Amino acid sequence: MPSKRIARPPDRTKTTVPKKQAKSKYTADRGIAGAFEGETVTRRRFMVGTAHATGAIATSAILLPSLGFALGPLFEEHEQRWQAVGTPEEFPDDTYVPKVITIVDGIGQAGKTTVYVRRRNAELDTDKLPKGFESEQFVAISTRCMHLGCPVRYTPAAQRFICPCHGGVYDFQGKVDGGPPVRPLDRFYNRVRNGQVEIGPRFSVNRELDRFSPRNPGEPLDGIGGILYPSRPTARKLDSLPQD
Repeated sequence: MPSKRIARPPDRTKTTVPKKQAKSKYTADRGIAGAFEGETVTRRRFMVGTAHATGAIATSAILLPSLGFALGPLFEEHEQRWQAVGTPEEFPDDTYVPKVITIVDGIGQAGKTTVYVRRRNAELDTDKLPKGFESEQFVAISTRCMHLGCPVRYTPAAQRFICPCHGGVYDFQGKVDGGPPVRPLDRFYNRVRNGQVEIGPRFSVNRELDRFSPRNPGEPLDGIGGILYPSRPTARKLDSLPQD
């Protein structure tokens, strides 16, 4: 007796997916109204692309000069000059003597600033001078307030630096004694050369009078302030006093 063949049920796990036909690159084949034979880019797409390119060029023409104007000064390198301000005998250790120096050439009085200079006082100036600056004999303090940059003035009777703009007060060493300033007054490197006291580049200090590369007013240096407010790439603190 012949055996009966059992019919297997159809395999429903395999489904045949029709291949998707590739879209023609020609606009006429795609049924786009107004298309020309052999055309591959629609006029709408061409006009949109042209408008985007024109907008990008116009934006760059405005944005790039603005960025250059804003960021250019950060990379502008200034000459690190040394200027003679008087003989060592002119500067006592119990008060400051104001001297005018030039910080920017070619702009007249606007390029000048006042610096207060005195001899270091062994009883008062107990901060240890960094290595390479042991020969520094004087303290030269900037008059730019570390709140918003207003000029401060030293008052001998009170032995304080006073800012007239927002009431900032600094003690005899230039440390913050009251008001909104975020750090002590900046200082200048100094040296004695050929019988003259010379004032060099500016540097910034924190409340412990540790030295940092110059910072702008309003930028604290204590805690993580030195990291949050980096200095300009072209304005760095000195490693030692130059001798020539």
